[in-house]
Formats: sequence, C-alpha cells, structure tokens
Amino acid sequence: MRFVKDIKKYWTYAIYSAKAELKSEVASSYLNWLWWILDPLLFMLVYTFIAEIVFRRSEPYFPVFVLIGLTMWNFFDKIILGSVKIVKNNHAIVSKVYVPKFILIMQKMMVNGFKMLISFGLIALMMAAFRVPPTYKIVYIVPLLIVLLIVTFAIGNLMLHFGVFVEDLFNVMKVVLKLAFYMTGIFFSIENRVPAPYNELLLKLNPIAFLIDSGRECMLYGTTPDFRLLLAWGVGGVLLSAVALKVVYKYENSYVKVI
Repeated sequence: MRFVKDIKKYWTYAIYSAKAELKSEVASSYLNWLWWILDPLLFMLVYTFIAEIVFRRSEPYFPVFVLIGLTMWNFFDKIILGSVKIVKNNHAIVSKVYVPKFILIMQKMMVNGFKMLISFGLIALMMAAFRVPPTYKIVYIVPLLIVLLIVTFAIGNLMLHFGVFVEDLFNVMKVVLKLAFYMTGIFFSIENRVPAPYNELLLKLNPIAFLIDSGRECMLYGTTPDFRLLLAWGVGGVLLSAVALKVVYKYENSYVKVI
C-alpha cells in the first residue's frame, strides 16, 4: 500500500524529472535527439560488420536481429549500471527532501524507456525495408517488454541499495554486465551457436537472454514465446521487486548518512 501511495504522490515528479534529463542530454549536442537514433544504428552496423564480415556468421534479417538485441539490452544495461550510483548522483535532492528511492529508478526507466521506444520505431522501419513477413505474433513483444520492465526494476532497486554501501560495486558491475552482454546473445543466436544442453540452460537461467531471444522469434520469425517460462520470470520479477522494495524502504533513511 505504501508503494502504491508513493507512486501516486511522486509520479508527476518522476515524469518532469525524466523530461528534464532528456532535454539536458541533447541541449549541448548539434544533432540533438537524432543521437537517440544514431546510437543504436551505429552499434548495429559495427556488430553486423564483425559478425558477417569478420566471423562470417549471420542470421536471417541479421541487422534487424542485432538491433532488437541491442535495444532491449541497452535498456537493461543502462538502468542496472546507473542504479549503482543513483543515490549518490542525486545527493542534492535526497539530502534535502524525502523522495522514495525507487522513484529514482522509475525516472531512469522512463528516460531509457523513451529511447527504447524510438529504437523500436527504427526496428519497424527496418523490418519493412528488409521485407520481414509480418504475423500477428508480433504482439507478443508487449508481454515480453512488460516482464523486462519488472525484472529491470527489481534488479535496479537491489543495485541501488548495495551501491550505497559497497564503494566498488560500480566497477564490479561494469565487468559483470560486460560478461552478461556476451552471454545474452546480442549479435548471435544462443540456440543455434551455443552447443546443447548449454543453450537451453542459458536461455532458462538468463532472463534477458530469454526475453531478447523470444522478442526476435515473435517479431522476425513468427513463433510463439515459451509462456510458462515468461510467466515464471514475470512472477519471479514481481517477488524480487517486493523484496527489493522492502529492503530499500527499511534502509533508505540511512542512505544520506552513508553517502
């Protein structure tokens, strides 16, 4: 109940704060908001070159394949890494007025969620350019993104808490996320490139790998995601969010003293 009340009370603050951050990002740039399109597009070109030219490995509709992976991964990666220092970076606010700390995570999710939507718009254009056959199963990307939001929110709040007390956690998480990047199959198919039974195990134990793989399957190849596993990660994400929120609520009054 406290969580629901805090969302109602601070929702407007989160929206205005997200808008302010988006404006500040492009204020000193000549290309402004075009960087939100160019950033994933340029990385897609880099990974496409590495996979197709250097390693001579590819998948059907490979540029779109890579862009879907980058879009979903970048959202997760930026939220988790940013969560580690989010309290310290907002010291000027949290030291003067009370703001539920999970609101800071939600604000970051709004910023990066907006960028993710722009990337999905670019994906739609590329799917049309590469003549990807559309099927109704593309709508399954919606529940996949919902579970991505839940899992990201849960892990982000845990990183927020431990980031206050563990000084070197930011450097550790950079290494962990870099390893996770290569274990998530951003520019290759885990199912096709990783030998069995490790491919199935990796997809089951790595929620982001599963969500990205399922997103590609429903958008590009017209297949149905594993709804049992999707439900399991959705429920697991909700439970982990509850635990993370309980921890943050319990210790948030001590955060300012620590930092």
